[in-house]
Amino acid sequence: MLSIRSSLLPHLALLTAMSFWGSTFVALRVALAALTPLQTMSGRMLVACLALLPVWPRLFRELRRNGHWALLLLMGLCEPCLFFLFETHALRLTTASQAGMVTALLPLLVAAAAYVALGERSGPRAWLGFALAVGGVVWLSGTARAGAAAPNPALGNLLEAAAMCCATGYTLLARRLSPFYSPLCITAVQAGVGLAFFSLLLCFVPESAARVDLGRNFPAWAAWACVAYLGGCVTFAGYGLYNLGVNRLSAGRAAAYTNLIPVFAMFFGMLLLDERLSPGQYGGAVCIVAGVLCSQWRGGAKEAT
Repeated sequence: MLSIRSSLLPHLALLTAMSFWGSTFVALRVALAALTPLQTMSGRMLVACLALLPVWPRLFRELRRNGHWALLLLMGLCEPCLFFLFETHALRLTTASQAGMVTALLPLLVAAAAYVALGERSGPRAWLGFALAVGGVVWLSGTARAGAAAPNPALGNLLEAAAMCCATGYTLLARRLSPFYSPLCITAVQAGVGLAFFSLLLCFVPESAARVDLGRNFPAWAAWACVAYLGGCVTFAGYGLYNLGVNRLSAGRAAAYTNLIPVFAMFFGMLLLDERLSPGQYGGAVCIVAGVLCSQWRGGAKEAT
């Protein structure tokens, strides 16, 4: 019984993390209706750091003991710094549902990068799936129509794709560092680096006063509640659970769970923001899903042992 629980734990952790991350797109858009991107990200990182405050002394000892400072800083630069920078600006230009669909690229990007960096093999079906998913993203973006809720969906989806490239680097680096650091320590490094990065940008980089138009009104406290949710649940709990999964599984297997993010993102976007894809965009979404299924089909991806 104990061995079954132990084997299920990383999978349950990843499933819960995906539900948090799928809700990110809606929470970010609600926050961006009242706050600037840098205010949102600085607040998010601050909440995450405060949540970790009781364990910082133990984590500092772990950091001093194990080293690998360059890799840790590079990991933090990939995600949350550049990842959140791209994603937050993407969600000012496109809808939560469209951005969520673009995240389907992540497991395929990780599989391709892991083949080069970690020796995790990918078969022909995985590469075919990658091509289908990329084509689906192009289709989804090319048929998107600009509107008040999505003033430039093509550019927004492109920025979300750039965020996925940053997430790929983060996943591989987190996997490389997992033998040396606990998932909690890796999460703390991300929060600390992210807080320093976004606070500096907030102090010295001017931002546009334009806000996201959601097409509906939310209470004044909703933006701050979303920042607290993003920092406490999505960043602290979400990354902690994901790092636990990466620690126990391969980079490719852990990243495969991100296939669920578009499902959660579309569900929350439709439920809370009344978002809908256009008829033409459903074709792109089907192409993305087909690419993901093809890459995950038995025999489509072979892991290194």
